[in-house]
Amino acid sequence: MNSKKHGRLFGAALILSLSAALMAGTAMAGEETHVITDHAGNEVEVPVDVERIVVCDIYPLPSVLTIFFDSADKIVGMPAPSMTAAQNGLLGELYPEILDAKTDYINGSEINMEELLTLEPDVVFYSAGSTAIGDQLRGAGLAAVGVSVNKWEYNTIETLDNWISLLGEIFPENEKTQIVSDYSEKIYSMVQERVADIPEEERERVFFLFQYSDTTLLTSGKQFFGQFWADAIGAVNVAEELETDNSVAVSMEQIYAWNPGLIFVTNFTTAGPQDLYDNTIGTYDWSAVDAITNQRVYKMPLGMYRSYTPGVDTPITLLWLAQTAYPELFEDIDVVAETVKYYQEVFGITLTEEQAASIFAPSEAAGSGFAYNK
Repeated sequence: MNSKKHGRLFGAALILSLSAALMAGTAMAGEETHVITDHAGNEVEVPVDVERIVVCDIYPLPSVLTIFFDSADKIVGMPAPSMTAAQNGLLGELYPEILDAKTDYINGSEINMEELLTLEPDVVFYSAGSTAIGDQLRGAGLAAVGVSVNKWEYNTIETLDNWISLLGEIFPENEKTQIVSDYSEKIYSMVQERVADIPEEERERVFFLFQYSDTTLLTSGKQFFGQFWADAIGAVNVAEELETDNSVAVSMEQIYAWNPGLIFVTNFTTAGPQDLYDNTIGTYDWSAVDAITNQRVYKMPLGMYRSYTPGVDTPITLLWLAQTAYPELFEDIDVVAETVKYYQEVFGITLTEEQAASIFAPSEAAGSGFAYNK
């Protein structure tokens, strides 16, 4: 079906008509399908030949799909936060075609089905926890595949492995599951071996600044990615006592009490280390915190996506975090050279040293597009 022959559709009746037309066109073409089980436990019938992909509310996935295919040609729609990462990271530089993807069919968890259907997707990916979105997509006759971010308890390595494994089921000709898993396990095991003997009292006390504005300060408690990263590098997540799932709001008084010696700032905020050193946001005063006194605040990497979450940069992020926390234990590691090697060996992508180095110096704009920004 030619995607250019459709204009903007209005009204529920037209949505249903287009949905029916899409399904009829598929049947008329005699397109072969196969059934996979997604992360929500749904059996989903997907075409063997997938040419048009839309991603809803699972922001890292467009980057994973692009690297999986070594092309962004199939991605016709992705959320705005995924686009800002692509525009300000390596994804848009290496695969400029992804910048042509549409973003106006979704705003947070609100889907404009009229706009989505004009993209004529063969498969739509959504967050497995968003059952309402899944029901909405299936109700429109779409092949909706749920992808989980927390099924593996926020273990970024296991999550990435399972994302790639699911993609391998949908696109078996692009099987990369084992090679990604093997590389991640190699890096993880090496890090574990080096940090294993650090005495408990000498382990770095880490705070993850997830989102930050003049009114809001969010971190990772026990049930979010920050906990996995801290455990994986042999550090202590100072906010581990907080049991809230996903991000959690905290006060400066709590941070003073925890007094972390190391702060990692994600790319889900435009704030950077200098904003904490200079107290430029709101009325927060970080000056009494050890990480500020010792100038140990670092912005997390951004390669194909924001590295705090699972993504193709997960093993490199683990290595960078470990080296940043314990430079003396990893002084023999050239993380830029390792990044070049990783992309070449695992994905067949050749990065220059400059491109690899840019992953560890993300722009402020990469943090735009979220609820809380300075």
